[in-house]
Amino acid sequence: MLQQLKKNKTEVYALGRHISLSADKARRVIDQIRGRSYEETLMILELMPYRACYPIFKLVCSAAANASYNLGSDKANLVISKAEVNEGTTAKKLKPRARGRSYVIKRNTCHITIVVKDVSLDEYEYEDLYSFENPRSKKTTRVYDDVYSSGVVWDKK
Repeated sequence: MLQQLKKNKTEVYALGRHISLSADKARRVIDQIRGRSYEETLMILELMPYRACYPIFKLVCSAAANASYNLGSDKANLVISKAEVNEGTTAKKLKPRARGRSYVIKRNTCHITIVVKDVSLDEYEYEDLYSFENPRSKKTTRVYDDVYSSGVVWDKK
C-alpha cells in the first residue's frame, strides 16, 4: 500500500493591527518572549515594567485561545514559535506654534503577530494514497420534515 507524508497543522496565530505603540518599543518586549513556553511568557509579561506588555499579553492569550479552539490543544504544551513586529501607519497631527507656524506631532502604530506552536502534536503523519473507501461514493439520505403536518397554520381547518 502506498503512503504519502502529510503535514499537519500545528501552528496558529494572533494578529494585532494598528496598536498605538512604537515598533521599537514593542520589539524590546517581543525579543524577551520569543521561543518560550506559554506559561513562562505570561509570567514575564506580567512582571515587565513596559507599557508594551499589556497589548502583547492580550495577543498571547488570544493566540492560546485560538490554539485550544482550532487545534484542541492544552495550553501547557504551547510554545511561542514566532513573534514579529512590523511598523504600521503614522498618524500626523499639527500643533499650532508661534508666528503662524505649525509643528507636526507623529503618532506611530505597529502590527504585532504572535505564532503559537503545539509541541505535543505530530507535525507529519502518513496518509494512504489509495484506499478502498471513496468518500464521494457515500450516499447520504436526507430526511425532510413534512411542512403540512408539523402542527403549524396549515393543520388548522
